[in-house]
Amino acid sequence: MSTQRSFFNRRLHSLLGVIPVGFFLLEHLYTNWHATKGAKAFIEQVESIWSLPFLLLLEIFFIFLPLLYHGVYGLYVALQAKNNVGNFGTFRNYMFMLQRVTGVITLVFVAWHVWETRIQLAIYDFTAAELANHTHQLMQNPVTLTLYIIGVVAAVFHFSNGMWSFLVSWGITVGPRAQYISTWVWGVVFVLVSYLGISSLLAFANPEFMQQLAQR
Repeated sequence: MSTQRSFFNRRLHSLLGVIPVGFFLLEHLYTNWHATKGAKAFIEQVESIWSLPFLLLLEIFFIFLPLLYHGVYGLYVALQAKNNVGNFGTFRNYMFMLQRVTGVITLVFVAWHVWETRIQLAIYDFTAAELANHTHQLMQNPVTLTLYIIGVVAAVFHFSNGMWSFLVSWGITVGPRAQYISTWVWGVVFVLVSYLGISSLLAFANPEFMQQLAQR
């Protein structure tokens, strides 16, 4: 029974890492990417999301609860994992280790990010423009900006490498050739999505972003 429960928990953890947590990561980074087009574009994108019906229920049941389960159970898996990089220094063993490390970093980063943005939004009832200004102010601190970049890259790596593992564990990429191709595909995804996230953070940090807000 314990083995069956462990199998079920791992499968659920794996699935939630893709749907909806992985999809939310991509959507969230895409929304933030609008900051590269200016404050007005970002604010309009945020307001379009906030106009969705039953948004709070969607956030609770399709974002926060799946994310909480994936994060907490993932931390348990990371602590239980027996890394063998020292004995078998293969590429996949390193990816196995980095998956656990970036999972822990991402969990800490997401908790901090939720406090700095979503909870502050709820406490102070920010408008989309005020949220943009708040994010801009956060990114003015070089330490905060650096930590955010590390957090975003860790989250994107965890997603990309996790997708490789997901396709293997669910029997989609079963052969060496398919897994080799998948490695390159998700490697490219990691680079492109990381660029998307970092460029968004740098756009928020740009002094001109604040000027655009003032002109709005």
